[in-house]
Amino acid sequence: MGYLVGVTALWAFSFSLIGVYLAGQVDSYFAVLVRVTLAMLVFLPFLRPSLLRGKQRLALMALGAIQLGIMYTFFYHSFLLLSVPEVLLFTIFTPVYIALLDDLMFKRFTPIYLVTAILAVLGAGVIRYDGIDSGFWLGFLVVQGANLCFAIGQVGYRRLAADLPPTLAWHNVFGWFFIGAMLVALPAFLLFGNSAALPSTTLQWGVLAWLGLVASGVGYFAWNQGATKVDAGTLAIMNNALVPAGLVVNLVIWNRDADVGKLLLGAAIMGASLWLNHWWLQRRKVAAA
Repeated sequence: MGYLVGVTALWAFSFSLIGVYLAGQVDSYFAVLVRVTLAMLVFLPFLRPSLLRGKQRLALMALGAIQLGIMYTFFYHSFLLLSVPEVLLFTIFTPVYIALLDDLMFKRFTPIYLVTAILAVLGAGVIRYDGIDSGFWLGFLVVQGANLCFAIGQVGYRRLAADLPPTLAWHNVFGWFFIGAMLVALPAFLLFGNSAALPSTTLQWGVLAWLGLVASGVGYFAWNQGATKVDAGTLAIMNNALVPAGLVVNLVIWNRDADVGKLLLGAAIMGASLWLNHWWLQRRKVAAA
């Protein structure tokens, strides 16, 4: 849980940095390429190919390609179809996908996970809902593609970790994750990128360096490690904890408008979903004793 909380705080700052210094100024495909490249360079020196078999390496690369590469391709394209509030609103369905996919991959059905995930969606919806326009269905489907990719990456990582030795040094194999993401990010930039919209200031390059080395490199490693250490219900809920965290950072540091009442109410609903999930887990442990 500590991993997820720490990365939530880290990514809450990252969203504001993107919105203030990069969005609309630096080509999004180039930004993704830089982030993935820097993150990959962080882990390449530690890479030990012999620790994983060929199929396991390919599986980790595929997870990186889906969770980062394809997800970002969907996500950035959605801004061409929707307003920013609509994109943010439609990202809140990720917990439901996580709850359902985790049960599917581990061949079970846990109704409480679905209930708590839906509560997390409602909480985030209270915070983010600003109204939507007509004619948004294509954009909605594109965002759901991004949500589904992010969910597949997290649950797939949990499933892969379950089949590997618990003593595996993940920092010695995680480079494959970013190599997989690079196999998507580089062609995406070459096909869709705008080379006329590259960073033009030292500050923009600094923000990209931070996002690549820390938010992407350290962040995705820690988040996926955290995903293997909690139950699916907690993971699903934490996926929407970024909404109130990001708004708090934006409000305190950049003084952006935010409805504090909606923020507190939505956070309270998500907190209730975490409590419900924890209560159910403790009850199950007592029943099994």
